[in-house]
Amino acid sequence: MQIVATPVPEAMPLVREYYFDIVGRYHGRQMTAGEIDQVLLDEPSDDLLMLVARSADDKPLGCLGLRFAVPPYAEVKRVYVVPAARGQGVAQALLAEAEKVARQHSAVTMRLDVRSDLVEARALYAKCGYVEVEPFNDDAYVGHWMAKDLRP
Repeated sequence: MQIVATPVPEAMPLVREYYFDIVGRYHGRQMTAGEIDQVLLDEPSDDLLMLVARSADDKPLGCLGLRFAVPPYAEVKRVYVVPAARGQGVAQALLAEAEKVARQHSAVTMRLDVRSDLVEARALYAKCGYVEVEPFNDDAYVGHWMAKDLRP
């Protein structure tokens, strides 16, 4: 597996899949393309550094967005692994690479927010050393805020 920084437009097919997955889970039904188009407008990804994991034969396995908006923090967004690659360590590898990149940008704390129903994601983040913290935004969909100290 290879993880590379990718321009946002090139990562958009994975970001769309991410939204089809999580928004569909939230609403308990499959979303339409038009609904996802609206979500993409409401939740732009233009300010993210996108990391994309690819297989040895260059197939996309997953993505992770990284935001550097508020020093000394870096923020994880849009973590997604294609269904066929789940359970193979892709998300963990993406997080590790994101932490490395965040340190290179002088971030000392990585943080993220996650909905309560995304139990697999919360378990992954805890396994990778993220702990619950006080809310750092007012996102109505979020139920948990987590952070990890990146200092050695």
